[in-house]
Amino acid sequence: MKDISKKRHIAKTITWRLVATIDTILLSWIITGNPLTGVKIGLAEIITKMGLYYLHERVWFKMNLTKEGHVLESRKRHIAKTITWRMVGTLDTMVLSWIISGNPLVGVKIGAGELITKMLFYYLHERAWYRINYGLTARREIKDE
Repeated sequence: MKDISKKRHIAKTITWRLVATIDTILLSWIITGNPLTGVKIGLAEIITKMGLYYLHERVWFKMNLTKEGHVLESRKRHIAKTITWRMVGTLDTMVLSWIISGNPLVGVKIGAGELITKMLFYYLHERAWYRINYGLTARREIKDE
């Protein structure tokens, strides 16, 4: 039987990338003062981040995090996913911003700005998807802490 959760992870990847790309474009534009640089960084991230995000989702899905026999699907798990994704995402953004702008300081500034904006947006994205049943064969018993 085909793993239906893959459809869910692909859908989450796409929705997150839309939110995150808009954030990156606006933040890069504000920091560099150049809208074209913001668009270039945002478009480059579409390619790198879609793959990285999908892999991140699959790793977290395959991790066996249980508590008293139930899958741990709580705010604590979402916070942990937020932190691990942000580490991967910030490093990717910093490198891309440096390459595209030619200035390592621009990469650091954009990466630092995203630490704040993206963690908030990612947490909200996780909480929204937590309430959506798409791609789940059955809703698991969940203790939401």
